[in-house]
Amino acid sequence: MANTSAVYARIDKNLKENAESILSQLGVSPSAIIQMLYSQIILTRGIPFDVQLPPVPFIAAGALTREQFDTELAKGVESAKDGVLSADAVDAVLEKEFRA
Repeated sequence: MANTSAVYARIDKNLKENAESILSQLGVSPSAIIQMLYSQIILTRGIPFDVQLPPVPFIAAGALTREQFDTELAKGVESAKDGVLSADAVDAVLEKEFRA
């Protein structure tokens, strides 16, 4: 018999059911996927996938309330006081902030 140890975790019931449904379709047991994950943690010496916050969604001006729109305009006016940016520089800043 293999030298095994149990891993216990409490997770959301719907999350578990949805994940196990997909694993079943792939022909992989929950135990096998946990074994794979632990093996990859050892091989990579860390979490084997990116752990980060999702990107900030782009919000269209038309989706803002008048107050929110005015607040965003005020931010733009304040930043313009620090100096004028070229269109390319503005594109780079927006790309970094909203598409990262």
